[in-house]
Amino acid sequence: MKLSEGIEQAIHCMTMLSGVSEGGVLSAAALAEFHGVSTSYLLKHLQALSGAGLVSTVPGPKGGYRLAKRPKEITLLDIVLAVEGPAPAFRCAEIRQRGPNPLPGRYFAKPCGINAAMLKAEKAYRAELAKVSIADILADLEATDDGGIAARGCAFLEIHERRTAR
Repeated sequence: MKLSEGIEQAIHCMTMLSGVSEGGVLSAAALAEFHGVSTSYLLKHLQALSGAGLVSTVPGPKGGYRLAKRPKEITLLDIVLAVEGPAPAFRCAEIRQRGPNPLPGRYFAKPCGINAAMLKAEKAYRAELAKVSIADILADLEATDDGGIAARGCAFLEIHERRTAR
């Protein structure tokens, strides 16, 4: 299964936004700069995260984004579904019923075994993503970081965070 680059960008942005202070926001341009990605491409994903209720937006020239929920309430599955949509990754097109010498419908009364196996795998994959929150990602990082990653993020937030009323 291949997920879009937008998933990686969205998850990293969510971890960065978890460091924003009460009443603060980060602009899409700042988030894009920190991660070295296209602002216009990132905006599409931030809009999806906003639409899913994972980030809130503050409009205007001093506006930006912040988490709409606490990091422990946002799972990786929430982010994947916001960016990629809820449709399953595998979509059976019933090609077994195509081609030359078609068989009668009675041969296809049972659901396709391939589709069933793929949906079972996706269910397991989604269940694993639902177990991991942004808070878990941050805790894992904190356990392995010698301070360099945290210092980089804090220094960036010091410069780029916009203070607004909550």
